[in-house]
Amino acid sequence: MSSVMKTLLVNPPSFDKFDGGAGSRWQAAREAEAYWYPTWLTYAAGMLPGSRLLDAPPHHITPEQTITIAANYEFVVIYTSTVGFDSDIRLARQVKESKPGLKIAFVGPPVQVQPAESLAASAAIDFVVRGEFDHAVVEFAQGRPIAEIPGVTFRRDGTIVHNPARASLSTEELDRLPFATEVYKRDLEIERYNMPFLQYPYVSFYTSRGCPALCTFCLWPQTLSGHAWRVRSVDNVVAEVKQALKLFPQAKEFFFDDDTFNIRRDRVLELCRKFKPLGFRWSCNCRVHSDYDTLKAMADAGARKFVVGFESGDPQILKNIKKGTTIEKARAFAKNCKKVGILIHGDFIIGLPGETPETIERTIEFAKELDTETIQVSIAHALPGTELYDYAKTNKLMTSDAVADAGGHQLPHLEYPGLSRQQMMAAVNRFYDSYYFRPRVIWRIVRKGIWDAAERRRLYEEGVEFLKLRAERWRYARKAPSHRTVVAAPAIPPSSGEHSGLGM
Repeated sequence: MSSVMKTLLVNPPSFDKFDGGAGSRWQAAREAEAYWYPTWLTYAAGMLPGSRLLDAPPHHITPEQTITIAANYEFVVIYTSTVGFDSDIRLARQVKESKPGLKIAFVGPPVQVQPAESLAASAAIDFVVRGEFDHAVVEFAQGRPIAEIPGVTFRRDGTIVHNPARASLSTEELDRLPFATEVYKRDLEIERYNMPFLQYPYVSFYTSRGCPALCTFCLWPQTLSGHAWRVRSVDNVVAEVKQALKLFPQAKEFFFDDDTFNIRRDRVLELCRKFKPLGFRWSCNCRVHSDYDTLKAMADAGARKFVVGFESGDPQILKNIKKGTTIEKARAFAKNCKKVGILIHGDFIIGLPGETPETIERTIEFAKELDTETIQVSIAHALPGTELYDYAKTNKLMTSDAVADAGGHQLPHLEYPGLSRQQMMAAVNRFYDSYYFRPRVIWRIVRKGIWDAAERRRLYEEGVEFLKLRAERWRYARKAPSHRTVVAAPAIPPSSGEHSGLGM
């Protein structure tokens, strides 16, 4: 081996059209092909000379091709997901069979939640990293003894060893990381990335890590990034924006994919002051607490759209999930966004604790009242490592069924007294139908493609996929409910969602 191991960092081809790895918070195969950037893997890739970031799904790289590529490397880092874990294990085994001396590390939320169980799932995994893995995999590639690397879990003489945890990266350490966009330019094609509610092509990266909000269902703050909110300095963020504008002149929009971009008003205003002279369009994830003046400053600085987790129109459900906001704040926020000209993509979830047929109808009516440009309606998933998972397990709300089908598509796995999985799936369709099949909304969608042939083609393709998935949902909803078996679902699946501009 050379002084620095030749390293391949992989967002794996777990399933066809699967967006569940190093950039996606909602792990599922998409009915309309769409992908987030594998941003979590870029930092280690940028620190390792001779490395490559292989983002298999959007580049349509098959498992067989991945195995062939991996044979040219000494060390492979695989970002896994709860839904894709089985598939990723199979890939790791085949990579090891192709090149037995190669080292493999697994990173990502599932291996953090149950590191020992993850290692036990396959001898092909040499070690896993708990939490932020940027420096752990770099240190291993640089030759640091594995027993000395904080945050690593590995085997020694048949025994599982958990090294002491590594502290979360500080603001100063975040500023010293390489720019994600430099690795995009080196290893990825930005035209492969599409989110229907964003302008195409788009480029995204993070300006902070962690989220102080306590939403019980949200995966990253409870596993990978933590609740401690750490920010890059404003000047560091602006420097990456300036460089990325030169690297990607074809990009129509930047997306700041922080868990919540607008947590602190003074930082948002300072960023906006420095964004405004650059004259670019951008969007971000937002909570509903920003006031009118802050929103106006964001609009003046180029903000185009916010992705907002409204989740439910029922006040008690918001309390149950520790959302930390209210229906009234959401209404005021949405009205102020319309006043300043910022669009909203609204996220809603069916099946959170406290859900009933009545609360579902309340949420549908609330969504129509807000009348955001686009929506996403998801089935609640209790992913291992989250408070929702613990709640569902304790209260015997999880069924024995998998959270996804053999193709990685999201399936309901929670059930409540008086609310079956079939009813929840039917409610998703009813939600979309009652929201989108309104004349003014249909016109809002159609007019986007009148003068733009590419947009027209994209809308057509999304519409076809939407109708196809709609039919599949109805088939599921019409199935007779089977005998309900509740289980304490395992965090690591035994061996063996959805983001869209049309809300698909």
